[in-house]
Amino acid sequence: MLKECWKNVQDRTPLVHNITNYVTVNDVANVLLACGGSPIMSDEPEDVEDITAICGGLNINIGTLNQSSIQAMFLAGRKANQLGHPVLLDPVGTGASRLRTGTANRLVKEIKLTAIRGNISEIKTIAFGQGTTKGVDADVADAVTEESLPAAVAFAKNLAKRLDTIIVITGAIDIVADAGTAYVIRNGRPEMGRITGTGCQLSGLLTAYLTANPEQLLEAAASAVVLMGVAGEIGWENMLPGDGNSTYRNRIIDAIFNMDAETLENRAKVEQM
Repeated sequence: MLKECWKNVQDRTPLVHNITNYVTVNDVANVLLACGGSPIMSDEPEDVEDITAICGGLNINIGTLNQSSIQAMFLAGRKANQLGHPVLLDPVGTGASRLRTGTANRLVKEIKLTAIRGNISEIKTIAFGQGTTKGVDADVADAVTEESLPAAVAFAKNLAKRLDTIIVITGAIDIVADAGTAYVIRNGRPEMGRITGTGCQLSGLLTAYLTANPEQLLEAAASAVVLMGVAGEIGWENMLPGDGNSTYRNRIIDAIFNMDAETLENRAKVEQM
């Protein structure tokens, strides 16, 4: 699974249209280049349909919304649906405000989504139509632990079935699920949470992997999550005295750039449930 999905990204160089937030847009672009993909960023309503048409996948991130970008998300989403392109939604901070929650709920209802990626608080808000969240971070009470893992897996599968999409819940333990199968992934480092945008970067990776692996979407999503986690581990191992979170961000991107299929497979901590 991991080797094949990784190789398909290298061979197919998926072109991804990103309507993402201005906090992490450069990091998302660099991660896509590092993994073997190619990024285009556009959130102008008059531009996005043409851009989506020349790309293979669409990554929608609601981290810094405005009325123009919201319009662009729906225009691009509908165009991607018409073309049969994969669409990923990253509902950043949904539950934190009425605008974010309402926009995410509308996107789920009106756009056919291939995958939804968020922390557990964001995914619960998607499931129930409303919720609360600690800014763009998951509430402590919502954390997926070994004890709560079976219930979290069942929740992800049920939501995937109801919405007919892949659900990706990221945190200390990651869950990638469709209606019938879930992959539980334990790669990564807690220090990744101290960098702005690792989730946004992962959403870009996910879209590239979905675009390059249309025959095995669930496995592609799981492979992207493993890749991000392994890169976080390698990046941390390469830290030097005096390095901080800015350097760590760059080392994660470098680890993705230098990744090979054997390292990815050998370091993967993934099980099927």
